[in-house]
Amino acid sequence: MARILWTCWDGGGNLTPSIGIARVLEQRGHEVHFFGRPEMVGRVDAAGLAATELVDARTDLDRYSFHPLATVFGYTSSPAVGEELATLVAERDPDVVVIDAMFSAALNVAPRFARPTAVMLHTFFDRLLDGWRANFAMQSESRKRAGFDGLADLDTLWGERELLHVNALQAFDGDPATAWQHVVHGAPVLTAERRAVPVELPWHGNDPTPFVLLSFSTVPEQRSPDMLQRALDALAPLPVYVVATTGGIVDPEDLAAPANAHLVAFADHDALMKRASFVVGHGGHGTTMRALRHGLPMVGIPAKGADQAPITQLIEEWKVGRGLPGDADVEHIRSAAEEVLFNPNFREEAGRRSFAFAGLEGAQIAATSVEALIPRVA
Repeated sequence: MARILWTCWDGGGNLTPSIGIARVLEQRGHEVHFFGRPEMVGRVDAAGLAATELVDARTDLDRYSFHPLATVFGYTSSPAVGEELATLVAERDPDVVVIDAMFSAALNVAPRFARPTAVMLHTFFDRLLDGWRANFAMQSESRKRAGFDGLADLDTLWGERELLHVNALQAFDGDPATAWQHVVHGAPVLTAERRAVPVELPWHGNDPTPFVLLSFSTVPEQRSPDMLQRALDALAPLPVYVVATTGGIVDPEDLAAPANAHLVAFADHDALMKRASFVVGHGGHGTTMRALRHGLPMVGIPAKGADQAPITQLIEEWKVGRGLPGDADVEHIRSAAEEVLFNPNFREEAGRRSFAFAGLEGAQIAATSVEALIPRVA
């Protein structure tokens, strides 16, 4: 049995797949312990896994008050958090450390861990590498503006670790962008947390009216009641039913639900996608790949995530739906939804792409990658 220390942040597209991989590792006899923001602990506990709050998670937030996403980058790039993690690794002496690819503070101190370290990326690598370089350069400049030292560059933070595991299909990720030999592609990890509960729909089971799954981010920093309301208003006059999940960051009571919509905080998206005609989402890798696995076309409206606008553009490029700008108005959303609803070519192309997922279990593949780092006892 190996002891694995897993440090990440609680973004919806980061923590949920991490939990899925950790479950597999524990089923194989290993011990996984998560460290992160206080918001993470309850979600990991609910999954039956161990989690501990980083006491310095908010220590540097005030220094990042200038940043529009201060609560994110004041944590993920915080020198205090990095120092706390270096101390924890020395004290707990894990066999392997897993670091979320977006967690620059942890990556920056990883050379001091003196043990095998995996970088876990839950979205595309090759096709987004220029964007990742820009994102980490921004984090480095933000640290300097906050009065701290900058970060090492991405070739060090990602390139010099023992493993960079990419939970995305290599066939979808474009041509290799580096000569790095430690990059391993797997498949999207599309497991669910316990809060993804079955939903009892208010419509008769034999009603032939098509329905749409509307789902945006579950990250508090990407909260946008306005975006949800615009999408609901756009879908209101269409001949569809709408199931909208608000992700626990928008109270359904704060939205004006049209007569054809049913609003819930969380839901089992797989169960809903088996019946849905298309999805309206925020361009997150997990939601987009889940929809494609079900052969569903999409309307993408990106929020603030680093990969969401590029993935929304891919929806358009791959002809599996329509990609819109983040500020798309009601009329543009409605027009795109009508096109996806009534043009069968989008569904046909999404169905064709669904074959790429056959036989691939992302959590199993990622767990095997992590296991390959476990030191062998002679």
